[in-house]
Amino acid sequence: MARPVWTGTLSFGLLNIPVSLMSGERRTDISFRMLDARDNAPIRYERVNAETGEEVPWKDIVKAYEYDKGSYVVLEQEDIASAAPESHDAIDVEAFVEAGSIDSRYFEKPYVLVPAKKAEKGYVLLREALAKTGRVGIARVVIRTREHLCAVMPYGNALLLLMMRYPQELVDFDEYAVPEGAKGDYRITAKELAFSEQLIETMSGEFDPADYRDEFRERLHKVIDERMKAHGVVRRVPEEPEAEEGTATNVVDFMALLQKSIDRNKRTPAKKSTVKRTPDKPAKAAKAARKAPTKKTVRKAPSKAARKRA
Repeated sequence: MARPVWTGTLSFGLLNIPVSLMSGERRTDISFRMLDARDNAPIRYERVNAETGEEVPWKDIVKAYEYDKGSYVVLEQEDIASAAPESHDAIDVEAFVEAGSIDSRYFEKPYVLVPAKKAEKGYVLLREALAKTGRVGIARVVIRTREHLCAVMPYGNALLLLMMRYPQELVDFDEYAVPEGAKGDYRITAKELAFSEQLIETMSGEFDPADYRDEFRERLHKVIDERMKAHGVVRRVPEEPEAEEGTATNVVDFMALLQKSIDRNKRTPAKKSTVKRTPDKPAKAAKAARKAPTKKTVRKAPSKAARKRA
């Protein structure tokens, strides 16, 4: 059984639904290991000091940001932790938007939200409400130390969570030389356009994912199977134990929580933007300021001429 990527609650208004975040994709790429051709022993990667050539143990490795070529600022673990959000166990829906209003370029990776035991009612309630209104929930989730923008939407019987890109992660099309202007600027005739439209019509049909297969992977698997039969076998990796399912035993008055959420939103209108966060409280800001990253070590890499003189 697949293990959850994350476990916590899906929250909208005052309703909290215990859920697990399960992967919505299955990687089918064929990966290779590098071997020594002389004895077929696996090649191992080592952490080596670039100057001495000696292997460095994990306990002596620190993280650093290269702010200039060859110059670094070293960050302690608590420095990085101070920048991470405090909430790690909730997917907080900040707003609901029209499903068709989100540019498809923002969607990145799919996950399936699976309700915990006895949390099915809240799950189905949100799923049906989203389906009926045609809305998508915009939320944030923290996985490990990284905060992600995400969208919660219904799909069949499931609630999907789609990881989203932030606006600054998208490339502006103006950076590329894409053709601009009308078709007349490129001497496209009406006849050429009509024939192109006719060709598209003759090739049109319904999209059926089952019609498309990774044929290269299939052929490569066939080659691997033939090699295994002729030259060797593989070892079986022991399966990992199944993860225990979470439980939820609280009986929730959904109507009361929904009414309180509606009343609260009437008193405090939601902001138009769906990607800006509410400013932190003064106490949290002061705490973050005290934990702000500090320059621990600044080291300038020696030049080639200096290494030669040494």
